[in-house]
Amino acid sequence: MKREEKPVRRVVGMMSGTSVDGIDAALVEIAPGPSVKLLAFENKPFPAAVREKIFMLFRPETATVERVGYMNFLLGELYAEAALSVIAKGGFTPREIDLIGSHGQTIWHAPEPCEADRYPIRYTVQIGEGAVIAARTGIPVVSDFRVADMALGGQGAPLVPFTEYLLYRREKESILLQNIGGIGNMTVLPASAQPEDVFAFDTGPGNMIIDAAISAVTGGAQTYDAGGAMAARGQVNQALLARLQADAYYAQPLPKSTGRERFGVQYTRALMHWPEAEGLLPEDLIATVTALTAWSIADAYVRYVASCCKADELIVGGGGGYNKTLLRMLEGYFMPMGVRVKTQEELGFSSDAKEAVAFALLADCCAAGRSNSLPTVTGASAAAVLGKLSLPPKRHEG
Repeated sequence: MKREEKPVRRVVGMMSGTSVDGIDAALVEIAPGPSVKLLAFENKPFPAAVREKIFMLFRPETATVERVGYMNFLLGELYAEAALSVIAKGGFTPREIDLIGSHGQTIWHAPEPCEADRYPIRYTVQIGEGAVIAARTGIPVVSDFRVADMALGGQGAPLVPFTEYLLYRREKESILLQNIGGIGNMTVLPASAQPEDVFAFDTGPGNMIIDAAISAVTGGAQTYDAGGAMAARGQVNQALLARLQADAYYAQPLPKSTGRERFGVQYTRALMHWPEAEGLLPEDLIATVTALTAWSIADAYVRYVASCCKADELIVGGGGGYNKTLLRMLEGYFMPMGVRVKTQEELGFSSDAKEAVAFALLADCCAAGRSNSLPTVTGASAAAVLGKLSLPPKRHEG
């Protein structure tokens, strides 16, 4: 039976985010509705040497063409291994899988137009070669999802709101879906929402500044604040918090998106030398940058959402959903506004697998030739079919 004739498809979705922790791979079953059943999930951490080389690609002075090209193909190999591993974990063989959707690793994202050469150029770079994944697995691969939206004048982000609309909307409640990965992003699903009612945007840094600060104060011994333990021992420094809150990104009009090029390691290195930060105890620094993430999410709700859509529930996903201190801070902001704060796990879902599942669903739509974007979210002039298809070598039947 041809893929397009199958009522139920098995698809692998893969994602490595701005935190560069590793590859999230989810094997799902997609049925009409759509309904999505998670069959298996794995996170494959990047080898330390590879992670270090990826970070070199975030800085223009070290992101040479040679290094970008090499890492594009190396990550293709690592993504292929991750796909084959999660397929085996689910108890299947590659021949039983219909499709792979791989977001790849973002190394640069420039959503604001630059007209230096007359054209309003927006651009983005995700690496992890789809052709390599297809060749190693023998499975068709959809990758490079963001560029079609940017070609239509969009920000190329966020993309997950399309799948959140399909899977999470409710008839009688308005929902906020807040992903807290390296960057934080919010999707707004008004009650009984139609596609044109959905909007979403990046709220600012999620775990990115927290992770970089933890690494700095521990000399690299820790790469994240497990459970928010260090932040819990500290006191928020109001002077530093106020300066952090003054960044112009938070007041930018929608649509908007951001990334490591704005809030990455360079940003954290600089802030640690600000007069407001010098001399702070490590736990006070971590408490303060954690408070920034919580504030940025609440500020975004008040600034962009509350006047047009009173939310009933904030559903937190991503790595930030495991930071208990961050969750307490969010509750401190949202509960007085009458908004319940829940995690994906409390609702029976998986924070770890959520984005990988989303790219499986986006790939399934792409392979069927169906649009899989929300122009009201990204600012594009029209909906697009996002993704590029890489076909494996033809299988020769014996």
